[in-house]
Order: sequence, then C-alpha cells, then structure tokens
Amino acid sequence: MPDLPHLLAFIAAGWLLNLTPGPDVLYVVTHSLRSGVRAGIMAGLGITAGCFVHIFAAAVGVGTLMATSATAFTVLKYIGAAYLLYLGVRMLLSRAKPPADLRAEAAAAGERSLKAIFLGGFWTNVLNPKVALFFLAFVPQFIAPGAGNTALCFVLLGVLFNVNAIPVNIGWAVAAGWMARRSAVQKGMHWLDRAAGVLFIGFGLKLAFTDAPAVRVGR
Repeated sequence: MPDLPHLLAFIAAGWLLNLTPGPDVLYVVTHSLRSGVRAGIMAGLGITAGCFVHIFAAAVGVGTLMATSATAFTVLKYIGAAYLLYLGVRMLLSRAKPPADLRAEAAAAGERSLKAIFLGGFWTNVLNPKVALFFLAFVPQFIAPGAGNTALCFVLLGVLFNVNAIPVNIGWAVAAGWMARRSAVQKGMHWLDRAAGVLFIGFGLKLAFTDAPAVRVGR
C-alpha cells in the first residue's frame, strides 16, 4: 500500500474525478430531480456496485483482457453505447408532466422503482469498458513498488476509491433534490429531461466511436 502522503493524494484525486460531470453524475442528478433524493442516492449506489464489478474483474485479469483484446473491448463498448442511447431516447420521448404529478410520482416511488433505478446505475457502469480501463490505468500508479501482492493492493485501493465516491454521489443527489423543490425547476423538468436525453445520447455516441486505448497494465 502507498505511504500516507500518496494515499491522501489518491483520495483527493478520486474525489476530483468523481466530481467531474459524466454519465454517472448525470444519472444520479436526473433521478434525484425527477423522483427525489432517495432515488438519486439509489442511483449512486447502483453505480458504486457496478464499479465493484470492474475492480474485482481487473484484479482477476478480466480487465487486462479488456485492455488487450480489441474484440472484447468492442463488444462491450457497443453494448454500453446502445444502453446509453436507449436511456437518452427514452428521456427525449418522455411526456411533459405538471409539477403536481411529478411530486406525486416522487412520493409513489416504491421499492420496485428504486430497485430499477439501482439496476440502471449498475448496468450503466458495468457495460462501460472505459471504467475498467480507467481502473487499470489509474490505480496501479499508487501501488508501492515491490508490493508483495499487487492484486490485493489493487482491490484495496479500488474499494477505497469506490467508497470515497459514495459521499460525492450523495452530495450530487442532495443538491439535485434541493433544486427539484424550486418551482422554476419543476416547471422546466420536461426540458431538463430532454437536455439529459441529449447528453446521454452524446455519451453513447462518444463511447461507440471510442477506439480501444493502449493501456499499460501494471507498473
């Protein structure tokens, strides 16, 4: 494991990366705006669960396969892009609802809808090969030279990165939930859905046209 200064640098870098807007942040904010803070937090937890899949997969070698096999990367890339495009189109085609209906929808968000939001966040991350490549490129930089068990160090640092992302996602959810209570935001919710839909389509297209980068595995 890295020494304390490097560990603090790792935590700080992780927070900055998690604060950067992207598909994950957009997913949390969108659901928090539409269905309340609870839904936003559940979206964030789903994203966190998806990251754990990449962390443990990278530790056992699946991430290395993704980094070195153009075919494996391409297959997962197109599946992930299709899923992001699906989310975007669904938001674009959503019908406008009055603020009263939106509030009722948020109040009626039961366990089933929260489970769907969680699974949506989970698959948004799992089906994105760039997340696996990110962990392969970022985490090894903080593994101490000569570490006896690099796989274990990788998992521990990956888990730390992921756990540190939870309060950031909760912060996004709370901020978006606070915004949703403003009348101007409620009246413009349909246009926010459309804007989010365009962004998701943009993320999906960007992923679809991304080439497999050359990732150096290990140190």
